[in-house]
Amino acid sequence: MGIVQGSGVDTDINDKGIAQADAFYQAYKHIPFQQIFVSSLKRTHQTVAPFKELDIETQVIPELNEINWGILEGQHPSEHSRREFYAMLAKWRNGELNVAINGGETPNAMLKRQRLGLKKIESLEKSPVLVCMHGRALRGFLCLLTNRPLHQMDDFEHNNVCLYVLEKRSGENHYRIVLKNSQEHLTHLL
Repeated sequence: MGIVQGSGVDTDINDKGIAQADAFYQAYKHIPFQQIFVSSLKRTHQTVAPFKELDIETQVIPELNEINWGILEGQHPSEHSRREFYAMLAKWRNGELNVAINGGETPNAMLKRQRLGLKKIESLEKSPVLVCMHGRALRGFLCLLTNRPLHQMDDFEHNNVCLYVLEKRSGENHYRIVLKNSQEHLTHLL
């Protein structure tokens, strides 16, 4: 496991991430995305960079940023920090969503900002769109989109540069998941 990266760590993607981003682009460049939404962290911008050649408008939505992991951010994990991290995840699964790692963000605070981000996305009334965001934030966002309780966010698996496809039909209040954590576009890289 590498350095803990939350909203306070704004690193570049590595060579593997560049290869994954290109594989994603090659697999999905045929989809007529009307807009691309990214967090304010540069790793999301770099992941969707291949789509620039298609001249699809990209909009920064800071509310899509990763959760802030507080004092763990930018650190190499130690046995102590791993215990602290997993203990926090257990609290969140038990519904303690107003607690955070020292100096970090609570899941409820993350969800509150994500609601604002979703309003921005939906107000544009464009479809289909591509949203590029981060692991823990993605799990919370999927709860928001599907109207699942936030303490169930760990039920959503994810891998770097995976694909979730969601749709919301006319008259529906929430999205439904059509495809979960697809990595089919990455099989040649694994």
